[in-house]
Amino acid sequence: MKNSIEKFEDLNVWQEAMQLAKDIYQVFAQCNDYGFRDQTRRAAVSIPSNIAEGFDRQTNKELIQFLYIAKGSVAELRTQLHLAITFNYIDNSSGLRLLEQTRKISAMLFKWIEVRKTKFK
Repeated sequence: MKNSIEKFEDLNVWQEAMQLAKDIYQVFAQCNDYGFRDQTRRAAVSIPSNIAEGFDRQTNKELIQFLYIAKGSVAELRTQLHLAITFNYIDNSSGLRLLEQTRKISAMLFKWIEVRKTKFK
């Protein structure tokens, strides 16, 4: 088992974001509000996509910029989950589980951004 990060697929936050995107696709599979469903899915897919793009950029500044974009997509997704629960598009239990996943990913991104801002100037 190696501990080094050589590619974005090695990142725990990217792996968590990928799992969240998969879960969003499954939970919203039967949602008939297609605009809402598609926007929710786009926000979920944006999270690991921006983590990956930032990781492969050339500078620390660019990495941080893409991490902020990913964090913004997490906030967008969290809002959509609150709406989905309110509109009864998803059951409360699934909604709360997904909200917890978004909070975890947001915290991971926040911590990574802070490390990159302070230790990699």
